[in-house]
Parts: sequence; C-alpha cells; structure tokens
Amino acid sequence: MNKTYIAMTSITYAMKAREMFQRSGIHCDVIRTPKNLGSGCGYSIAVRTAPEKAIPMLDAAKIPHKSSYNV
Repeated sequence: MNKTYIAMTSITYAMKAREMFQRSGIHCDVIRTPKNLGSGCGYSIAVRTAPEKAIPMLDAAKIPHKSSYNV
C-alpha cells in the first residue's frame, strides 16, 4: 500500500496525530514535508492507510491539518 503524507499545521499537532494513529494501530511517522509537496509547518504525518480513513480520524480528534498527498 502507498503512503499518504498529511501536511500538518504545527509540530505539536503532528505529534498528537502520531499518538492518535498509533493508539488506533495505524503505523505512522512524523517526517519533514518534502519540498515538492505543499506547505504547512514543514512537518507531515506519513501513514500507511488511505486518506479516506486518516483524514476523518484527524477531523474527529480536532487535530488541524493541511493537504494530503499519496506517494
């Protein structure tokens, strides 16, 4: 499965998102956002799940985020 990068609004929210995904059994990493992918705070969450699953989880937890990219 491809990874989804979700650009975050801050490193703090990136860390909160990582904790939430890990508690849900979804492997993820906090990474520096690749320069060719959008903007944000400079950090993204890399998850191995479809954005259709990951984004609603962030929204439900009220964790702000920017764009998502499949890589």
